[in-house]
Amino acid sequence: MGSTFNNLAALIIFVLDIWAIINVVKSSTGTGMKVVWVLLIALLPVLGLIIWAIAGPRGNVKI
Repeated sequence: MGSTFNNLAALIIFVLDIWAIINVVKSSTGTGMKVVWVLLIALLPVLGLIIWAIAGPRGNVKI
């Protein structure tokens, strides 16, 4: 059961990281900052996601 929970948590974090990276790429910030944000999110999946949620650029996503 612990393995299933760990796999589910990892999958959720992975999906959220991909969503954050897409939002960074769609944002209007400069290319250099986009690279920094993508690397931060990719190299530190949980911490990078939290930092991005607090201070990261927002995408131009229209629903």
